[in-house]
Amino acid sequence: MFKPVFWFLIFSLFLPGFVVSQEVKTEIADGAILRGLDKVSGKVKDIPLYSGDTAIFGTLSVLLKGCRYPLNNPAGDAFVRLVISEDPEQKNIFDGWMIASSPALNPLDHARYDVWALRCAMADASGE
Repeated sequence: MFKPVFWFLIFSLFLPGFVVSQEVKTEIADGAILRGLDKVSGKVKDIPLYSGDTAIFGTLSVLLKGCRYPLNNPAGDAFVRLVISEDPEQKNIFDGWMIASSPALNPLDHARYDVWALRCAMADASGE
């Protein structure tokens, strides 16, 4: 009798953490602000991009596919879709989403360069 009650109490403590999921409502931004680091020279550069535009950072070609931000907190986070290539004739070295608040979650893996998302850029709020 005691064992089933004990196990029920143990599982009920952990169950809410597995069942509850949080859906974040997002809005699409006009562009994004990225930051690039050249690990060899130590130089850091901010890279402003509009959706669909490509920027060159060192030997990398960075294409911004889109940027989304939380609807209730525009300055709080950014979800940025990037395609990064070094040579147009070879496959992309990065193709995916980066999250500004968690840059290590899905980073660019390159020997010389780091690129990460800072925030979304909204024309009406930033004057861009």
